[in-house]
Amino acid sequence: MPLTLRDLGRAPYAEAYALQKALLEARIRGEGEDVALIVEHDPVFTLGRRRGAADNVLVAGDVPVIQVERGGDVTFHGPGQLVVYPILALPPGRQDLHRHLKNLEEIALRTCAAFGLDATRDPRNTGAWVGGHKIASVGVACRSWVTWHGLALNVHPDMRYFARINPCGLSGDVMTSMAQELGAAPDWEAVKAAIMAATVAVFEEDAARG
Repeated sequence: MPLTLRDLGRAPYAEAYALQKALLEARIRGEGEDVALIVEHDPVFTLGRRRGAADNVLVAGDVPVIQVERGGDVTFHGPGQLVVYPILALPPGRQDLHRHLKNLEEIALRTCAAFGLDATRDPRNTGAWVGGHKIASVGVACRSWVTWHGLALNVHPDMRYFARINPCGLSGDVMTSMAQELGAAPDWEAVKAAIMAATVAVFEEDAARG
């Protein structure tokens, strides 16, 4: 079944989260289709399942803090960041969450490459990295072999938000963005088009491998 993309534009986290859950439940029932939601959020900190994640929120201030089911620690979502939430039913032979995480990283790597950025993996930490700095974060949840949550790519967010947390349990200054690495913010719609194309290509290639 081909992957459907849904561009939500700018949406509050709670709204996108509720949609994820509804799509998740439908896929678990064997209904609906595989979907990847593309969204930009209002500022929010989310806590993963890692023990002590709440301790890595240093100064939340006016930013909501929400506990979610994905793996990992605390992260930031907000304006200037593109988020991809694939709600996928993983069939037998592809029921491997490490493989799914690698696919999400590959989407980030290809998107960065489209703008001349040499992003790589770090064997010690998930995500996509440029020169030792993290440009994209990944974190997923899975129930009945249907995935949700996903990938966040820093295009041109206000990086000061990361100073309010220890993102992914790391120091805030480890984070970077496409704007920082390129010296100027890339065109938002061009990055969105690139990440959407990479999302479709990566999951089609993964399905073809069986």
